[in-house]
Amino acid sequence: MFALAVVVSLLLTPVLAWADLCAEPLATLFDRVSPSVVSIQAMKINKAKPHRRFETIVGSGVIIDKDGQVLTNAHVVDGAASLAVALDTGDRLPARLMGLDPVLDIALLRAEVRGPVPAARLGDSSSLRVGDEVVAIGNPVGLDQTMTRGIVSGLNRLLPGVSDQPMIQTDAPINPGNSGGPLVDRCGTVVGINTFISEDAQSIGFAVPVNAAKSVLRDLREIGRVVRPWLGIQGRTIDTRLGGIIRLPVTAGYLVEIVYDGGPADKAGVRGGNLSVVVQGDEYLLGGDIITTIHGTPIRTHLDFTQKVKSLKPGQRVRVTLYREGQQRELTLTVAERPRLPNDLAD
Repeated sequence: MFALAVVVSLLLTPVLAWADLCAEPLATLFDRVSPSVVSIQAMKINKAKPHRRFETIVGSGVIIDKDGQVLTNAHVVDGAASLAVALDTGDRLPARLMGLDPVLDIALLRAEVRGPVPAARLGDSSSLRVGDEVVAIGNPVGLDQTMTRGIVSGLNRLLPGVSDQPMIQTDAPINPGNSGGPLVDRCGTVVGINTFISEDAQSIGFAVPVNAAKSVLRDLREIGRVVRPWLGIQGRTIDTRLGGIIRLPVTAGYLVEIVYDGGPADKAGVRGGNLSVVVQGDEYLLGGDIITTIHGTPIRTHLDFTQKVKSLKPGQRVRVTLYREGQQRELTLTVAERPRLPNDLAD
């Protein structure tokens, strides 16, 4: 019986210790996490301003490995001629870009550290719930090591024109300079990378879920970019009920609104839209094909489309069933690697 009690005690000790961390005062949490938060200075060359060619962008980042690997936003470091990282100690170190993903707005740097540095613990963003308390630590408007407090005010937010990655919404104040800094839960683990603030409202900020960032770290470390399959199409879900309103032949599926020049869909003859129509507050670009299956998988929603495309591989040939002018057609596309698109990292 004594031996069993000892085993139970040993099993419970780490759980209790972790629970204690999750209940520690915010000041203690800050002292524990802030040494892993850095300020990033990116010197960029502005070719459009010949008399003010150099500009310095300041952002935040979080150390994720003791060898000096730093996770931040891609838009902070994109196109930088030189990079420097300022540690919590005040030391300013040169850094180099290891990899960049303009889709998630994530970048990985390596600072030239002289020895092991404090690294943050990456958490599990899938366990977040609306109402969970979080803090943002970063360098807003150049004010080093600032912490703001709030809650998770929304999950799985899809931001038009940003990416297909669902974002974390928080009311923890996020300001210019916070970009790339960590969103941290009450246990002190990083659950998101702060990336975006809404200029149209107060107390609405967004962060890339840390699980999404973790999913691309290997590619960023090993090849410097993230390889994604791409069909060269942009569109949206269309419902058969729309046909009764616009009086055009419509079927349920994925409406092709834009076909990128030179992309797989363009080469295969897929048509994009040419007629802008607003129906019940939603804008549709009509006249394009409607995709109903990809490689045998039924496509009825935008989510169906994105999930199926993610399962494909560059170089793979796939059969696509289309609905065009009331007729069903089949085409074969060769999947390409997604290139950087004009609206990636756009302001």
